[in-house]
Amino acid sequence: MEERNVEHIADSTGLRLLAVHAHPDDESSKGSATMAAYIAAGASVMVATCTGGERGDILNAAVGELAHAHRDLAGVRRTEMAEAAAVLGIEHRWLGFVDSGLPEGDPLPELPFGAFALQPLDRAAAPLIKLIREFKPHVIIAYDENGGYPHPDHIQAHKIAVHAFEEAAKADSSPELGEPWETSKLYYDRAFAPERFKTLHYAMVDAGIESPYAERIAAWEAHPDEQLFGWVSPHETTTQIHCADFFKHRDRALLAHRTQIDPTGFFFAVPEAIYAKSWPWEDFTLIESAVPTTLPETDLFAGLR
Repeated sequence: MEERNVEHIADSTGLRLLAVHAHPDDESSKGSATMAAYIAAGASVMVATCTGGERGDILNAAVGELAHAHRDLAGVRRTEMAEAAAVLGIEHRWLGFVDSGLPEGDPLPELPFGAFALQPLDRAAAPLIKLIREFKPHVIIAYDENGGYPHPDHIQAHKIAVHAFEEAAKADSSPELGEPWETSKLYYDRAFAPERFKTLHYAMVDAGIESPYAERIAAWEAHPDEQLFGWVSPHETTTQIHCADFFKHRDRALLAHRTQIDPTGFFFAVPEAIYAKSWPWEDFTLIESAVPTTLPETDLFAGLR
């Protein structure tokens, strides 16, 4: 990978970060610029993807007629994931579970047999415990209790991340999965932090650019006691990582997931220059820490250096 500007990230050589995601493409839409920034600063970053995204839809109309994707979406998504991993410079591990799909309807249909979200917690967390004990991360990033958004695989990914964070440290827990390892810090990703969307909205308005968030922001301001995104757990941001220099890598990684990401859609609604000036961070909530740190933080490895 090319040399990058890392003035906002201290030297991170020898430090390790693990991010737990539900599907291929989640790693690119949530925290990817942060991961790229830490890699450039010398850290090792691993992404664990719980499922192969086999039951996803083709969400980019431009590739809607791509015969390969219709014939073998799982295979295409593995290729896309490899491309995104190369852009970001991350290490990657598939945990090997099957996508649950996003149930729709009223009442909701049952999830398909064998789906990740239906797996018992101990079984679903086992490969992640093994990975934690092998990779030995200092920090784990996971979803909040509602999965960041309420897809059953995202909620299950949250559950196994928290369970594995705790169980991997216990000498008497699943010794067949490796020697115990205590991860020092656990964070929840806040990709849907309401304050970020509000700031970006007004920055676009001030620049004379139509904001895609106008209707949602207006509804939120009319009812400030309600959440901007009703399905996001109301954690406060404790940690912001300055990573604007790596937004272009985030965008390239997103575009690698060409069956899932519309290049004219939601993820690219805000011009990069406005993003970099108005909200040059990615946001996280510190949930557990075995090391002393002072909030707010500007470094996921605060207390570990």
